[in-house]
Amino acid sequence: MNTFSESFSTSLQLLLSGDPGLWTIVMRSLGVSATACLIGCVIGLALGAWLGVLRFPGRDAVLVVLNTLLALPAVVVGLVIYLLLSRSGPLGFLGWLFSFQAMVLAQVVLVVPVVTALTRQVVEDADRGHGEQLASMGAGRWMRSLILAWDERFALLTVGITAFGRAISEVGAVMIVGGNIEGFTRVMTTAIALETSKGDLPLALGLGLVLLGVVLLLNALIGLLRRWRERADTLPSGLMAT
Repeated sequence: MNTFSESFSTSLQLLLSGDPGLWTIVMRSLGVSATACLIGCVIGLALGAWLGVLRFPGRDAVLVVLNTLLALPAVVVGLVIYLLLSRSGPLGFLGWLFSFQAMVLAQVVLVVPVVTALTRQVVEDADRGHGEQLASMGAGRWMRSLILAWDERFALLTVGITAFGRAISEVGAVMIVGGNIEGFTRVMTTAIALETSKGDLPLALGLGLVLLGVVLLLNALIGLLRRWRERADTLPSGLMAT
């Protein structure tokens, strides 16, 4: 199996035949990333909305740190979490190393800065346009952040989809803390790396096609949300109510 066409043909057969090994990896990958994205969005949306309306000494420094975390290398996150969860680490008592929970934790750490930074920008931009009006109506900072976040819900849905894309395409951190154990902690990205090194190109290519399909679907959803928002913004309020 040494040509691209042969590998591609075999990978399609694996996909269409419902190969249990391939689809087990796919479902585990989706489960890990969806769980991490849900947790990360809950934390990141709250922090981002709060930072979007709050002004305090040292805020600029906090934003610099936050923006720096956007480029945080996944392998560094994996290393730190590995040390924390190792038997001699402060969280070793949890017994999470090389487990589903460890991979979720690693992806949460990667997702939270993305969601927080993007949410902060969305809410802060909205606050510039409507913040004074809401404040004059007696809305406090927390209420303003909630109102503005709801008003920008379409944009924040896009943030959530972006975060999921960041999580599911990550490889370094989950490989370190999950161990890439077959049948337990092997996900699409780690399996692609392993199977390529072993020379099992059809399985690696099949998983790559699924991962590419997921990313394509996420980008399509982002495009639909943008068009939906544009359409909602152009509709009269009476039509929106119906």
